[in-house]
Amino acid sequence: MRKSWIYGMLFILLLAAPAKAQRFAYIDSEYILGEMPEYKAAQNELDVLAEQWSKELADKRKEVERLYRALKAEQVLLTESMKKEREAEIKKKEQEIDEMQRKRFGFEGELFQKQKELIKPIQDKIYDGVQKYARDKGYDIIFDRSGEFTMLYANSRLDKSDEVLETMGVARKVSKPRTDSNRTDRPEKNK
Repeated sequence: MRKSWIYGMLFILLLAAPAKAQRFAYIDSEYILGEMPEYKAAQNELDVLAEQWSKELADKRKEVERLYRALKAEQVLLTESMKKEREAEIKKKEQEIDEMQRKRFGFEGELFQKQKELIKPIQDKIYDGVQKYARDKGYDIIFDRSGEFTMLYANSRLDKSDEVLETMGVARKVSKPRTDSNRTDRPEKNK
């Protein structure tokens, strides 16, 4: 009898103990990045650099094209050794262009490295802001809606992007109203 009374009391205590539900929210890191002036400045710097390097490559391609046209025009007047020499020069310049393109724009190229250098500190700032916001507000989980994680539906009251911007000290510009759905370009269905 005493044993069942103890089990009964334990059962009542377990039922009476408040169950802590996990609190969760989401952010839109693309939206947050778009609101940060330092991200826009970094993106502009990358765009200028990419444009400059693209122009350099285009100029080199024009030079190769000019050399090729000159070779075609003078081909009948050149000896076989002179012709081979010019073809080798053109081929060497084409290889230089390919190497320059790989070096500047390829995987792990200079543009990628510069992007990492400029964007990583901004991403770290967002990460720190999200962590601080989650700790301060008692959230257990915060998802990023702009990542590879697919949200089929998201209630806008759970979107804490603006609050994270405030935590980071970034003034939010007036922008279009946020919506409940992950895709705002989709027309409403008739009910």
